[in-house]
Amino acid sequence: MTTSTLNTPDYAAQLEARYAAASRRDEFYIQDGTIYFDGNSLGLLSKRAESSLLAVLDTWKRHGIDGWTQGERPWFHLSEQIGAMMAPLIGANPSSVIATGSTTSNLHQLLATFFKPADGRTKILADELNFPTDLYAIQSQLRLHGLDPEEHLIRVESRDGQTLKTEDIIETMTDDTAIVILSGVLYRSGQVLDMERITKAAHDRGILAGYDLCHSIGSVPHHLDDWGADFAFWCNYKHLNGGPGATGGLYVNERHFGTAPGLAGWFGSDKERQFDMEHTFTPAADAGALQMGTPHLLSSAPLIGSLELLDEVGIPAIRERSLALTGYLLDLVNTELGDYGFTAASPADAAERGGHVFLVHPEAARICKALKANGLIPDFRAPNGIRLAPVALYNTFEEVRQAVLLLKRIMVEEQYKQFENKRDVVA
Repeated sequence: MTTSTLNTPDYAAQLEARYAAASRRDEFYIQDGTIYFDGNSLGLLSKRAESSLLAVLDTWKRHGIDGWTQGERPWFHLSEQIGAMMAPLIGANPSSVIATGSTTSNLHQLLATFFKPADGRTKILADELNFPTDLYAIQSQLRLHGLDPEEHLIRVESRDGQTLKTEDIIETMTDDTAIVILSGVLYRSGQVLDMERITKAAHDRGILAGYDLCHSIGSVPHHLDDWGADFAFWCNYKHLNGGPGATGGLYVNERHFGTAPGLAGWFGSDKERQFDMEHTFTPAADAGALQMGTPHLLSSAPLIGSLELLDEVGIPAIRERSLALTGYLLDLVNTELGDYGFTAASPADAAERGGHVFLVHPEAARICKALKANGLIPDFRAPNGIRLAPVALYNTFEEVRQAVLLLKRIMVEEQYKQFENKRDVVA
């Protein structure tokens, strides 16, 4: 295939027809005249998510407090029901998954539950490319145990500043490591980690393995039960399109059922005992035990519609289309932008690539502003990164083609020089 063939509407249309099975563009609200490539930060609103939110509001309107037990979807067991809907996306037993909390609060809960420094195992292994909130939570939990994070937080080093080698992760696991906390997909480069191999290596060394799935759930397949992962946590507003601040998710392998939650709260109770109002806590027998306060119903409701849509399409079809979109994007970057200082930091190997592409450029901040001024919504990551996420459910191959042409025009015409090369308050 020639370069001229690659960058044509006809070729983009051929790809669109080939991978049409996972496209649900008509199900989403998309603003005219825009190309939205920021779904790995905040997914777009779907009509089904809107409908399920309105349904919960209607239950509140019609039933008041009786909405806990009446209406189309009574609220009392809704967190468990949504958890069961998420379970296929991560390859888990439904009772191992609960919709609760947020990324950060769930990590705090999991560490409070499973990090028990003893017998020389006092260290937590993460990596130097991790999203900051995970590191903040780990450092906080170490301090609560009287441990110095400078000594007890171990960070796997990256050889290239963008990706991690599995062998480096395994080599960093030492006899004093208690828990490994890594991301399923790295938030900058989009690299998919080999969670199966990492988990096995951790268990061979007596180490628990936990994963942040914020950038992987809904975009790549998982098999947490089969891999034997101990726990996982994630947000639901990226590829799951649950809306800003959507209730998060939490997974606990069933072999850990019965472990007392480190942070107990009344919604972690056995549902049959919760309203006995006893001062002795009787936890649920499954992942629900790690809930704390009353669930945020209005932040959970959009997930019902979103997850119904994902279940209908299926993660294998989503993954196939996603890889084709990001692969096409990388091909066009290589053929069209080679003279303009861009470096593609995402893995070229499809098996190692998540749902977005990460471009590095010294003028990244002002290039992102120029893109937005032209109707394309990217995501800037300091100091020099541009994340572009063509989402399988609602983006198209023609949008990918237009995005690269726009990037090229911005560079040729030096449009980016109209903007300051620094991030806005929210990047």
